[in-house]
Amino acid sequence: MQQYVSLSVPPEADFARSVRMLAANLGVVCSLSVDDVEDLRMAAEEGFVYACATEPKTCNVGFKLDKGSVQIDFGLGDADAQENEALAYADLLLSAVCDEYTVDHEQHELHVVKHVGTGDNA
Repeated sequence: MQQYVSLSVPPEADFARSVRMLAANLGVVCSLSVDDVEDLRMAAEEGFVYACATEPKTCNVGFKLDKGSVQIDFGLGDADAQENEALAYADLLLSAVCDEYTVDHEQHELHVVKHVGTGDNA
C-alpha cells in the first residue's frame, strides 16, 4: 500500500533540519536499515539544498512510501542554478546516496529514490 506525506517549508537553510528529520522518520516507518535511513536523510537534505538553489517561493517536498522504496519529490523554482557551487556539490552527493535521481526541468521537479536494503550493511 502506497502512502503519501507532504511538507511545505520556506526555501531557507533553517528548514533543512525539518526536511531531514521527516525523511529519517519516514525511513524508520518503512523499516529501512540504519544505513539506508542515513542515506535517505542525506538525500533529503541535499535535495533540499538543490531545490533552494533554484529559488522556489516555497519548497514543496512530497514523500511517497511504497513497499521496497521511499521516493522524494522536490518542487524547483525557475532560477538557473547551473553555475551554483552548492548545486554541484548536492549533485555529487545525490549520485552517491540515492538509488535513482532525476531532474525534470520542464516540470520543475527533482525526484530521488531510495530502495529498501540497498545500504552498505557490512
